[in-house]
Amino acid sequence: MRTRILIVDDHGVLRAGLRALISAEPDLEVVGEAADGVAALRLAAALHPDVALMDINLPQMDGLEVTQRLLAAQPDVRVLIFSMHEDKALLQEALRVGAAGYVVKRAVESELVNAIRAAMRGELYIHPAMTRALLAATGAPGAAPPGDAGADADAGALLTPREVEVLKLIALGHTNREIADQLMISPRTVESHRANLIGKLDLHSRVELVRYAAAHGWLDRQGP
Repeated sequence: MRTRILIVDDHGVLRAGLRALISAEPDLEVVGEAADGVAALRLAAALHPDVALMDINLPQMDGLEVTQRLLAAQPDVRVLIFSMHEDKALLQEALRVGAAGYVVKRAVESELVNAIRAAMRGELYIHPAMTRALLAATGAPGAAPPGDAGADADAGALLTPREVEVLKLIALGHTNREIADQLMISPRTVESHRANLIGKLDLHSRVELVRYAAAHGWLDRQGP
């Protein structure tokens, strides 16, 4: 069964490019396109897409308001914001209204398919350049702040050097395949390390791993 996608952007050329990119994937299909926020809500109500690709700058109603209204009516839809702005405030607002990801337009071709599939797995997808903005905006509930030496020591005692390497790469937004290639291990081994991290740290998602890594200073370290 293919993932049904609604494209919402006021630029026809970009919509055509996104449609071509998505249509090349056998498990994805574009079921509709909207050029403004009002049309997006009308089409979403009629088509019941799985994923909505949502520009922020839209006529009549901005993409963040559309996202909020859409999710209020259809909470199962995954909304991916795609924007030309690499802005912490916009990212924070997108997450507040319930977006499942934030894709930067300059990298949309290389990332979009991965972002859609991540959203369908229930994961939060954030462009790697925006990861630190996410962490600064949301913090890490229940975790010690960066620079807490005691907490860092506790984390270091729990994790192996390889697990720390995997944790850092996850936090920087790399996929399992990218981590496997960089560390010269198999994707299955990466998934095993990720499961160990979640178990040892009592976390429940990739997002919590990202927040934990930042809160404990792992992103700023050169070694384990």
